[in-house]
Amino acid sequence: MKADARKPLSILVVEDESLIAMNLEMILEDLGHFVIGPVMTLKDLEKILDGDFRADAAILDVNIAGEHIFPYARRLADLGVPLLFASGYGASGIREDLAHHPVVPKPYTEDEIAGMLDTMLPA
Repeated sequence: MKADARKPLSILVVEDESLIAMNLEMILEDLGHFVIGPVMTLKDLEKILDGDFRADAAILDVNIAGEHIFPYARRLADLGVPLLFASGYGASGIREDLAHHPVVPKPYTEDEIAGMLDTMLPA
């Protein structure tokens, strides 16, 4: 089943580069999903996670303003949120305890995002 044929999902987007964030937001909306964010700072992400947070999935840039996303990724994983890392370094930049989560290399396409969502989430 293609991602655009599935029910709409709420997807947290954490990306600090505005053009990449806007592109990912457009990709997800074109696929019929609802975007939470894009969240561009770890401080803003912390505020969201400290509230009544719910999402069907999260797409996380690995490096946010020079800081790693990994402590927040662990919090999201503990909440049961499926994670997809977006990284210019590929899977080699992911911490060992989080390496089982999928990674999409930057730059990515709509088809790559749709395919990753299809493999990580039930239809």
